[in-house]
Amino acid sequence: MNFQVTVQPSGRAFSVLPDETLLSAAIRDGIGLPYGCRDGACGSCKSRLLEGSVIHGTHQSKALSAEEEAAGMVLTCCAKPQTDCVLEARTVPGAGEFQIMKLPSRVLSLERPSADVVIMKLQLPATQNFQFHAGQYVEFILRDGARRSYSMANAPHSAPGTIELHLRHMPGGKFTDHVFGALKDKDILRMEGPMGSFFLREDSDKPIVLLASGTGFAPIKAIIERMQHLALTRPARLYWGCRSKADLYLHDWALQAAASMPNLTYVPVLSEPKAEDHWQGRIGFVHQAVMADLPDLSAYQVYACGVPVMVDSAQREFVQQCALPADEFYADSFTSEADKHAKA
Repeated sequence: MNFQVTVQPSGRAFSVLPDETLLSAAIRDGIGLPYGCRDGACGSCKSRLLEGSVIHGTHQSKALSAEEEAAGMVLTCCAKPQTDCVLEARTVPGAGEFQIMKLPSRVLSLERPSADVVIMKLQLPATQNFQFHAGQYVEFILRDGARRSYSMANAPHSAPGTIELHLRHMPGGKFTDHVFGALKDKDILRMEGPMGSFFLREDSDKPIVLLASGTGFAPIKAIIERMQHLALTRPARLYWGCRSKADLYLHDWALQAAASMPNLTYVPVLSEPKAEDHWQGRIGFVHQAVMADLPDLSAYQVYACGVPVMVDSAQREFVQQCALPADEFYADSFTSEADKHAKA
């Protein structure tokens, strides 16, 4: 039998099919719940169950601890209702706006801005009107049915009918080994999207911190392009953390963006600069550079994307030590397959 789920405080309601998760049903009905990985690893979809009962599928304890579950918290991406439910979750305007579709894409170009990063541009079918928010992601569907998620690095207006993706090589990785070893121009890849709730909240005029590590820069780049397109004047500070200067694979792009946008400041931060870098800039953990510059984040919004340890540290310390409102931290945690399949 189907179960009815009501979301508070919005009052939106949707029906959940047998053996369907709360999130899958919400996406199907165009209800904009927050979410990221859809694999129980990142915690972005964490919500409070006010009424009813659910059963959780496999998930990581860092995404939802036993204590949080006992207190009534749920991960909508892996929770299946056993009764009608009432869920407390902030809905995300626009998250369910565009139809999720499966479609083929053709490789337009593969560029290597650094030894372990590929910038891949894909041509989308002219017959399908693929729409997305700057910052959302797509999932590639591999031949064995496995899926790999990558954020789009361009805003929709910048190159209609195409998308740009930034892929870091994960040695032994099923998909990135193929991309770095065998993929070539004009090859066809099958994908599904758009997905995710990581995109700019355009109804706010708060100043913004854009926080990226590694290829987490991809959706941040898309958001910057969107801000530039809308001629937004909200103050924004981009912090991009990498190990060495070579890992700042679009450093010149970021410099040019900051030069052309008076409201944008760019702060690159290296954790392990090499001697040959002759680095004169900031050194250390990128989220700590934010805290040093902005000890009071009470009036800010933060958009963070990158490895889970950076995202988790930033969220915890910004809220606890810098007075950032917890509901003004928006994140896309780049969970690898190893992260997703870690022991729950």
